Amino acid sequence: MTSIDFAPVADVLRQAGDLILDWRHDKAQRRLHSVRDFKTQADARAHEWISDRLAGLYPGLPVLSEEAEWKRSRPSAYWLIDPIDGTASWYEGYSGFATQAAFIDRGMVLYGVVCAPALGVVWEGISGKGAWRNGESLPRLVPSDRLLVCDNYPDARRAARTLVDRLPATGYVESGSLGIKCCLIADGTADVFVKDVVTRDWDIAPAAPVLAAVGAVLSLPNGAPYLFDGAMEKPEGVLVARDPELAARAVGILEKP
Repeated sequence: MTSIDFAPVADVLRQAGDLILDWRHDKAQRRLHSVRDFKTQADARAHEWISDRLAGLYPGLPVLSEEAEWKRSRPSAYWLIDPIDGTASWYEGYSGFATQAAFIDRGMVLYGVVCAPALGVVWEGISGKGAWRNGESLPRLVPSDRLLVCDNYPDARRAARTLVDRLPATGYVESGSLGIKCCLIADGTADVFVKDVVTRDWDIAPAAPVLAAVGAVLSLPNGAPYLFDGAMEKPEGVLVARDPELAARAVGILEKP
């Protein structure tokens, strides 16, 4: 794969984020087209809007999406997007939703962007070059006695509750979107989060190069690598931690009955 200029992508996501914010007040866009998966017309429209622009900027590169899941083997190089990550937060008027995209080449996430329009924040990462929050470079993370667990409920549940109780945590951060939670670890707002339910690559891939650039750990809850190949679904879930030592502690805790 030849060198790709990723510079225009963040602007595409910012523009999409502005549209998604406006659509929260549009009854037509709020209409559910899948009650079981809680998908709205806005999800489908955002998919079309982002896909069209990426296809125009990068002709010949496929665009895979949560809203149009790839049913066959993955292409060698492709865009993977989540038009609205955290649709329930968007629908209910909360700020914890994002629009996000990743570029993946032979299983490696080379670029990712997570745009949280209601928070006014854009995180970007380029493999081997760094990560940024609203254009400012993110530093490498360092171990700390602070242990803030992040989850998407007013209080921690399931595996997150286990970490809160057994680490033990020094605090708790609530956030909706999986992509945002990853980025909150990357920018130092929180320290660890875990999901022991099915996650999908479009939830995680856009934040992967941001996490890698700051030295955070991205894995399955059992400590195995989180790989961007094979099926899009990861039934085991995901673990993200500030540093390898904290990740190892969390895995050890989660493995205990």
